[in-house]
Amino acid sequence: MNNDYYDSKNLTIAQHPSEKLQRMLARIFAFCLNAQRDLEFTKGLSTIEEPDLWHIEHDQSIRDWIEIGEPDPERVKKATRLAKNVHVYAYNSKATVWWDKFSTKFAGLPVSVSSFDYDAIDEISNHIDRGTSLSVMITGTSLFVDVNDQHIEINVKELKSHDFA
Repeated sequence: MNNDYYDSKNLTIAQHPSEKLQRMLARIFAFCLNAQRDLEFTKGLSTIEEPDLWHIEHDQSIRDWIEIGEPDPERVKKATRLAKNVHVYAYNSKATVWWDKFSTKFAGLPVSVSSFDYDAIDEISNHIDRGTSLSVMITGTSLFVDVNDQHIEINVKELKSHDFA
């Protein structure tokens, strides 16, 4: 996860009306883990053909397709045909149940799958309101988040790795 990327971003994130705050935070943390100049938030929940985040190359090919949540394996399989790199970040309290059910379907796919510590994301959500600023530092498999004078660590568990080369 360490990619020696240092930057300050001023992001304005829209929360879809049907989106829970925890999911929006998972989108932000996935952005942080994959930060690069051309990574973009998509329309998300309102556009089912798109992932939550992506990096589109100058030739309009998709370099990175990043899903948040517990997607259906068929959706991820389709994404692997559309994008060079596919990452899934589960965040829900039931992510373990989802992974136990579908891990074999992901086994042969060129995709990386990780899971955020839901309790930590839920704790951070208790400190979020309009205009909240977050500071995120990534070390190893942890995100260290400062929010409203609170310091919270989010562990990221790698469920399936893939070397995208």
